[in-house]
Amino acid sequence: MSEILKIAHRGARGYEPENTLKAFQKALDLHADGIELDVHLSSDDHIIVIHDETIDRTTNGKGFVNTLSLQELREFRIENKLQIPTLPEVFDLVNQQCFINIELKGQGTADAVVALIELYVSEKNWNYNSFLVSSFEWDFLQRINNLNSEISIGVLTETDIHSAITFAESIKAKAIHPDFNLLNKENAIQIKEKGFQIFPWTINEKEDIARIKAYNINGIISDFPDRI
Repeated sequence: MSEILKIAHRGARGYEPENTLKAFQKALDLHADGIELDVHLSSDDHIIVIHDETIDRTTNGKGFVNTLSLQELREFRIENKLQIPTLPEVFDLVNQQCFINIELKGQGTADAVVALIELYVSEKNWNYNSFLVSSFEWDFLQRINNLNSEISIGVLTETDIHSAITFAESIKAKAIHPDFNLLNKENAIQIKEKGFQIFPWTINEKEDIARIKAYNINGIISDFPDRI
């Protein structure tokens, strides 16, 4: 892969509120190759696109996502105007214009996300290459692989690239997603030699982007996809 993929972190969160339809639309407007987002389950098992386990930081409400129903979550606002989206709403907005990197955060998300991906592939003519599922919770990724090995997996790490490689080999993952501060020329070569793609996060400063690009990585996850 010669061109480095531009992956918009939580949408283009450098420009619009994170994990909102507005942020994802901004990413599309900036011609991002992919969008990255985070998911939890509501109390009634809807897949909610939000980073934290609570709504406290990003909305005008308080409470744990998994204790609130979809209807209750709909009552709160991000920056007093935007609703918390569901994953199907994001799929419908993106409509295969770029790939979607779904980071599993909450318990139960693996099963729910697999079911939704399978629905879009079987009934809406989407392709499995439209999706990449990642998580720091490696048991969630093991669950994805057990349920449907056609779904591409990215192994997230902020501590140890070597352990991530070992785990990625065990589940035949597609990519390693390291904290960019862990990445150097030597371990980047090792990751590529093992056959994995490299999608480091979250790189926003132009000097860091230029340095990481020199490591022959496949894509960069950034709040500012237009800087890549």
